[in-house]
Amino acid sequence: QVQLVESGGGLVQAGGSLRLSCAASAISFRINTINWYRQAPGKQRELAAQITSTGSTNYADSVKGRFTISRDNAKNTVYLQMNRLKPEDTAVYYCNTRAVISGTEYWGQGTQVTVSS
Repeated sequence: QVQLVESGGGLVQAGGSLRLSCAASAISFRINTINWYRQAPGKQRELAAQITSTGSTNYADSVKGRFTISRDNAKNTVYLQMNRLKPEDTAVYYCNTRAVISGTEYWGQGTQVTVSS
């Protein structure tokens, strides 16, 4: 069964760093576009970062220059390196992808990131 498992969330002070991981099973990240979404309490979910199968990346304006998304095909894992964190980065972060052939969307369970000031 396809499964995405996030890890690496936690509590960090403003200005600190955190690296999130999303490990996949029964699906290959090599040929998929992978997204990191985030959702803060009372707010809509937003796309924070994206990486395509060719390695192209996209970022929300709010995280550009601070976040970096990357992919390790050998480990079938996607990472989100978050630097110079701000309190407004506090949210649950979700890993997401769409199966190439079936088009089915898959989501991880989410990992909480809390940034204190």
